[in-house]
Amino acid sequence: MRLSHFFLPILKENPREAEIVSHRLMLRAGMIRQQASGSFSWLPLGKRVLDKVCQIIREEQNRSGAQEILMPTIQPADLWMESGRYNDYGKEMLRIRDRQDRPLLYGPTNEEMVTDIFRGYVRSYKDLPLNLYHIQWKFRDEIRPRFGVMRSREFLMKDAYSFDLDYEGAKAAYNRMFVAYLRTFQRMGLQAIPMRAETGPIGGDLSHEFIILASTGESAVFCHRDFLDLPVPPENVDFTNDAQIDEIVAQWTAPYAATDEMHDEEAWATVPEEKRLAARGIEVGHIFHFGTKYSKPMKAAVQGPDGKEHFVSMGSYGIGPTRLVAAIIEASHDENGIIWPQSVAPFDIALINMKVGDSECDRISEELYAAFTEAGREVLYDNTDGRPGAKFATADLIGLPWQVIVGPRGVAAGEVELKNRATGERQNIPVSDAIRRLGAVS
Repeated sequence: MRLSHFFLPILKENPREAEIVSHRLMLRAGMIRQQASGSFSWLPLGKRVLDKVCQIIREEQNRSGAQEILMPTIQPADLWMESGRYNDYGKEMLRIRDRQDRPLLYGPTNEEMVTDIFRGYVRSYKDLPLNLYHIQWKFRDEIRPRFGVMRSREFLMKDAYSFDLDYEGAKAAYNRMFVAYLRTFQRMGLQAIPMRAETGPIGGDLSHEFIILASTGESAVFCHRDFLDLPVPPENVDFTNDAQIDEIVAQWTAPYAATDEMHDEEAWATVPEEKRLAARGIEVGHIFHFGTKYSKPMKAAVQGPDGKEHFVSMGSYGIGPTRLVAAIIEASHDENGIIWPQSVAPFDIALINMKVGDSECDRISEELYAAFTEAGREVLYDNTDGRPGAKFATADLIGLPWQVIVGPRGVAAGEVELKNRATGERQNIPVSDAIRRLGAVS
């Protein structure tokens, strides 16, 4: 993509309304624009990142055995009345009526609707286990939306819902999602720590929040330093092997880890002092088992091997892709701007022509642009007639992993300058080496 044709509304000054780093940088880098309180448009640069985040989530959900569907944003209130949640949910729910005066709502979550889909088709335990997920917009009328897309009213959510015959099956489904989440966040360059979370009136111990450490995090967190060295399951992990998956979860839940709401001083005191890590954290995912909370009132049952009807045991599993984009920035930035992990970067390479109009700079830049593109690299080619300093500032701000700088002095020597955004390392290399090296970057 040529920058001269790309919609990238960069802001030079820090917006006053932005309280945290991610909000400030997303506005400055032209990723989002606020349309109303807690509501944002995603502009081209931001949308490219959001799509890559969603694709990683989708790939790991599919790998774990979950199946993608797509449910409506507008839901009939009848389903929520059936589950008993319609009147209990509170003012966060946006309630509306259509022209026939039927009560509707803008979905804050989808337990009722997915349960209705399940009960409409599944009758036998032979069709279990089943896990259905979608990536869809949600709306919760937060009393105080803040921090940009970190806590907005309208947001994108991946929510998955598992259905099993009994608790043991539900626990296996829960563990599969647990492992899928570990892989998902690692692929985005994040080190997520699973921490026990409250289960509310349902009880039990199957609820975990996945937290990334960041100085701007909303929550105080306490964990064992061993988490920082635990191996994340590889791509070939066997999700059909319940025993193997259970071993991974056991390994990842053995060390102490808790948010401030679940912190236990007595248990914390048993952690060796040199192994204690107290920090701030950002929640990037939440998995939760709730049994028959919805299947029982909504009569979602299957015939078991004993010939009797069994209300299915369910769980839900959420990741907020829009929030996750901000969390990645909070965890990966410097004083000059964003530093994108390769896997979610909007483009792989920033190709900077320092002197547009110079015949040799133009020729080499076009040659590189064509070669990188042919190799499958996504390139943002700065072919604008701007000052070099401004071009460098823009490249650092938007945080693409690699910068290839084409200037008159380097071109005369048959070289270009290569900069790694994350490390700041710079080196001059022959044009052919740049093509060969970055053409092979995965």
